[in-house]
Amino acid sequence: MSQDQNNRNEKKPARFDPNRPPVGDDPNQAPRKGPRFSIYWVYAIIFAVLIGLQLYGPLSPSTTEIDQQTFEAILTKGDIQEYKVISNRSLVRISIKLDSLKKYSTILKDKAFTGKTPKEGPHMFLKIVSGDSFQDDMRKFYNDHPTVANVGKAGVEKDWFGGILQFILPVLLFVGIWILLMRKMGGGAGSGGGPGGIFSIGKSKATLFDKGTKVNITFADVAGLDEAKVEVMEIVDFLKNPKKYTNLGGKIPKGALLIGPPGTGKTLLAKAVAGEAQVPFFSLSGSDFVEMFVGVGASRVRDLFKQAREKAPCIIFIDEIDAIGRARGKNVMMSNDERESTLNQMLVEMDGFGTDVGIIVLAATNRPDVLDSALLRPGRFDRQITIDKPDLKGREDIFKVHLKPIKISKTLDIHKLAEQTPGFAGADIANVCNEAALIAARKNKEAVEMSDFQDAVDRVIGGLEKKNKIISPEEKKIIAYHEAGHAVCGWFLEHAYPLLKVTIVPRGTAALGYAQYTPKEQYLYNTDQLSDQICMTLGGRASEEIFFGKISTGAQNDLQQITRIAYSMVTVYGMNSKVGNVSFYDPQQETAFTKPYSDETARMIDEEVRKLIDEAYEKTKDLLTMRKGEVEKLAQALLDSEVLFQSDVEALIGKRPYEEKKSLGVDETDDQPVLGESAISNPFPLDGHSTTGA
Repeated sequence: MSQDQNNRNEKKPARFDPNRPPVGDDPNQAPRKGPRFSIYWVYAIIFAVLIGLQLYGPLSPSTTEIDQQTFEAILTKGDIQEYKVISNRSLVRISIKLDSLKKYSTILKDKAFTGKTPKEGPHMFLKIVSGDSFQDDMRKFYNDHPTVANVGKAGVEKDWFGGILQFILPVLLFVGIWILLMRKMGGGAGSGGGPGGIFSIGKSKATLFDKGTKVNITFADVAGLDEAKVEVMEIVDFLKNPKKYTNLGGKIPKGALLIGPPGTGKTLLAKAVAGEAQVPFFSLSGSDFVEMFVGVGASRVRDLFKQAREKAPCIIFIDEIDAIGRARGKNVMMSNDERESTLNQMLVEMDGFGTDVGIIVLAATNRPDVLDSALLRPGRFDRQITIDKPDLKGREDIFKVHLKPIKISKTLDIHKLAEQTPGFAGADIANVCNEAALIAARKNKEAVEMSDFQDAVDRVIGGLEKKNKIISPEEKKIIAYHEAGHAVCGWFLEHAYPLLKVTIVPRGTAALGYAQYTPKEQYLYNTDQLSDQICMTLGGRASEEIFFGKISTGAQNDLQQITRIAYSMVTVYGMNSKVGNVSFYDPQQETAFTKPYSDETARMIDEEVRKLIDEAYEKTKDLLTMRKGEVEKLAQALLDSEVLFQSDVEALIGKRPYEEKKSLGVDETDDQPVLGESAISNPFPLDGHSTTGA
């Protein structure tokens, strides 16, 4: 291709697509529109002219201001033809005799002449305090100068234009401010500041995704939520093929509630529904109904369902519905609760006397325990779809989705990544992938490798690595023996999790070191497993006492974990023979100040928890005393290299003696978060709050 052809191709303008929204400097961007003409511009110009005339006076540009002495001197010479006092403007307009104008050309600076022809007056003006005081001064002047008493014509008049302007200007200013305030209130409280101003405050603030609106997220972008996808895909299929279900007598569900911890993909699933369903989709948050004015929330609910009825069949998605769906009757002030009236209107619109069909309500929350029971009943939310944190396979699928835009190494093991991230939700995995890409870019790599992902996992779990943190040799030695105690206990306890990594590199704001384990994918724990977890967690404190004869504040986080586990064993799971097979845990309990047991039972619970922890501590000390040599080997290796992996531990103290066994034990569900992944699968950071103690 020739150079001329290249130039012609470069100069050829890009085709303009009218359906493409203008973005930045895109060649397909729509041409920018100039300022639109409006009648309000004319009003603004007139208003500015009126203000200028009022401020500077409606005088001819040929007039010149003089002082009182000059005026009296001209009056004495008899050169003034007339003067008029403008009482409401506090000034005097002075006209000079035409045949005397040349005498005052220096003062007038030729303003009073057109060529060589003199102009008619007024030629000068004099500012005065008031018309009455000026009249008094003139009477006194005429008395002192009787020869000029009849010279010139004096008169008093009013500037009607200025008077009217003085009356109109404040009114116009007030009206302008009022209109501006109304527009501001209408734009902030109504639906996009459209017509209606403040009267649109009760309009719904939902964002409408109609059939022509393209949403780029589909079910293919949602991984690890296979069961939840089946539930919502059935709703989408019902909207697309209603006869398939109505022929069998089935009815479309009126609502589906997505329940799950933060970051598990509830909103993402709703976005996929919007992308897949070929029906109008209304999206808003529960807080969009809340306003400072009474009755606005209920009004917005009515307007939302009114719009939905016009677009039926359609889907309404309310994110964080607990903002308006909390249980009623909890208002301490016993006054009219705006939130309760909003919820009442929502209940009526979803399943009331005049409920319409064709409107499906999707909602998401991570606080189902606080929702009103009337909102959760069938007929309103027929389905409650629980979205848990993903398992091993789910995490692997989520990694595959988030790794698509990232340039990864060919040796990257996604399955191993999923194994090293137990308890991670979809948002956590997305954060790990992004952090790994940033770490690799910081190291100027061409692809993201496994080591970058391991650093990213450490960054997410333990916080930012602080290699420059100054730690004394004595403290570093304590940290090394502390972490070595954790590692040895986990290595030689049968039901402990396999060790993945142990380090004494400071991270975050408080962690001076931690041991990372790979928990098994299990939901039931027996007493032996929980007891070994407590022993492993106490390994750091026991190691300090054995090797240094004293303990430090580094076990603060460890003590919090074992206290939570021990109290759960005694009061929640009935794992104590003396307290018995009772559970004092009530998820519906509003406050923590009420307890369903006596003071004597509380004392017994405290004694049994203390006994359980003391027995575990003695068991841990016996184990570490017997394995003293292994602890010293690991501690010395940590002081030398700061980081030890599972293969390093095997090389130092041999292979782990126990094979992984599947055990049955105590049920652990999402309703019992005290022994969830935060207690079992988290690493064991060594807290550095040396001033506060543990």
